Amino acid sequence: MQHNRLMDVWNAITTQRAVRTFSPRPISDADLERILEAGRRAPSSKNDQPWEFIVVTDRERLQTLAEVGDYAGHLAGSNVAIAFVTADGDPSSLATDLYDVGHATQSMMLVALELGIGSVHAAVYHQELARRLLGLPDERRCDYLVSFGYPKRDGLLDRPRRNVPRRPLAEVVHRDRW
Repeated sequence: MQHNRLMDVWNAITTQRAVRTFSPRPISDADLERILEAGRRAPSSKNDQPWEFIVVTDRERLQTLAEVGDYAGHLAGSNVAIAFVTADGDPSSLATDLYDVGHATQSMMLVALELGIGSVHAAVYHQELARRLLGLPDERRCDYLVSFGYPKRDGLLDRPRRNVPRRPLAEVVHRDRW
């Protein structure tokens, strides 16, 4: 079933779920292009756009990439993984670059949801392994990847998300100062 459904932003944010098991159904080139375009258009500090994306579809490489982080096993079963690559060097710019990568990540994941494609992010714990598997030059690093694919369970994205515990707003919001 093709899920090209328009979603309002609030509905997308409140229903988005982590999908860690995927069906073998391939993602179309047009849908993948739209996901990548959403990342490219994400906001960034001073419009630096500090990211580059590596699209991984090779089954063996996806299985090996699952070893880059302690919680990255879902990469092995995904249809596509996107690696977020930034400059490796000045530690003072790394925090800003990763904040910007977060914008790109969320933009891609929300567009994927609208297309009926599930996703979940993974942190890279083993930088040298990621560098080798992705063929990164010395001046580049990859701290995050996102798995994409159609959920293994039919209709998963159409169901309301279970009530995931969240801290109350009053507990996390401070007004004017701490």
